[in-house]
Amino acid sequence: MTVLLLDTDTVDAHSPMAAVVDAVESAFAAHARGDTVMPSKSYVDLPQYDGDFRSMPAYLRAEDWDAAGLKWVNSHTENRRRHDLPTVMATMLYSDPETGVPLSIMDGTTLTTKRTGAAAAVATDHLAVADASTLGLVGAGAQSHAQLTAIATVRPVETIVVADADASRAEAFVEAVGDRFDARVGSIPEAAACDVVSTVTPVREPIVDADAVGDHTHINAVGADAPGKHELADDLLAAAKLVVDDREQCTHSGEINVPYAGGRLTDADIHADLGEVVIGAESGRTDADGVTVFDSTGLAVQDVATARVVYERATEADAGTAFDLLGR
Repeated sequence: MTVLLLDTDTVDAHSPMAAVVDAVESAFAAHARGDTVMPSKSYVDLPQYDGDFRSMPAYLRAEDWDAAGLKWVNSHTENRRRHDLPTVMATMLYSDPETGVPLSIMDGTTLTTKRTGAAAAVATDHLAVADASTLGLVGAGAQSHAQLTAIATVRPVETIVVADADASRAEAFVEAVGDRFDARVGSIPEAAACDVVSTVTPVREPIVDADAVGDHTHINAVGADAPGKHELADDLLAAAKLVVDDREQCTHSGEINVPYAGGRLTDADIHADLGEVVIGAESGRTDADGVTVFDSTGLAVQDVATARVVYERATEADAGTAFDLLGR
């Protein structure tokens, strides 16, 4: 009874983005159908270390498979300065739902990056115009690379405009992708005018204004992951067709949390959960739609679905390190 240990490189090698996008779409569909068990994210606050741990367990049943797992993730804001360590790290435990046997322990940081990009791709596929070819990225970190890779699997991306407060980081992004795309550094309004926009910053004051966005732009709001974070102007959110990954999470800590808490947005302003759009219970983009917004906070079922992709492919390729955890 062995457990497969999968490190960062192995997780990356066995999670091709197209497969992750398909798996994450299945997870959204299962969530909408009620075929998931996903308790609320729990927190272990450690103010003495300027950090916390978060546990994200879930089970989901897709059409021809099921899966279960737990992601254990931290956020220690002073790690870089004090210990030269990443601020956020994650570990994924993937288990057999029928027997409870632990099948794999894998890097959850790379997994999180990819499933977050994949969620935006699923939203883009259902909410962006069919011929979207320009992509604006507000923020040029690791998640922006995942956004590009994922969105390019569902739309014919040709031109990329990257805006970042750190000009050197934006330039490095352009250099990294310039052999595959027509990419350039631009301002936030220039990025916001593209067919599809992904915002991936940690700001607490909106940086994308309504008048900068194209008439039929789709926006993936990814950066807000805690109360008080807020990238898009309130009037932009109020006027858009607004789709969320999970209403409870988004109203608490997603892009809409600030205007929702202040009464600027209400439940009536939320068009649908993305899973409802995926299964056809609610509409995606229609000819009558202007700006659409997807509020992405990240769901544990996305992690479990992605972990299944990694485990199945790594097992088939005889990758990773197997060890006897239970002694049986």
